[in-house]
Amino acid sequence: MISKTMQAALNAQINLEQYSAQLYLAMGAHCTGKSFKGFAHWLKVQATEETAHAIRLMDFILDRGGRLELQALAAPPTDFGGVIQVFEAILAHEKAITGKINALFQQARQEQDHASEIALQWYVTEQVEEEARVGEIVDHLHAVGDQGGAIWYLDSRMGKRGRA
Repeated sequence: MISKTMQAALNAQINLEQYSAQLYLAMGAHCTGKSFKGFAHWLKVQATEETAHAIRLMDFILDRGGRLELQALAAPPTDFGGVIQVFEAILAHEKAITGKINALFQQARQEQDHASEIALQWYVTEQVEEEARVGEIVDHLHAVGDQGGAIWYLDSRMGKRGRA
């Protein structure tokens, strides 16, 4: 059985994962509006991945006899600036999510909830990958800038991302 405090914390994380999905869909729509369909595609795939993260946590709570408690999500913004600003915002968001995952992991450890600690280990590893992947994109965008043919080349590369 999962503790009420861990259940509440994991439910809050599910909502954060779902907000991330909504945020990335909004960012993708913003990129589409600027004719960056490759970056938009990358963000749609990322939104799908964030929803999968939420479902994974949901299944974990239910498998432990807990209760799923979804909350209303705040609407994401609709304007994000240029593509560089979009991906800088994504990196900042992923770093904030990493902080939340680390806090959940610490809570599981303090409660001696070994099952939650083990389940959260996957998220710890996933966040390392998320930050590295987005950090690389930010580095590439800074290297090419937001003008000229190189950003369109990057857009084309981002459009080739497969399903998560």
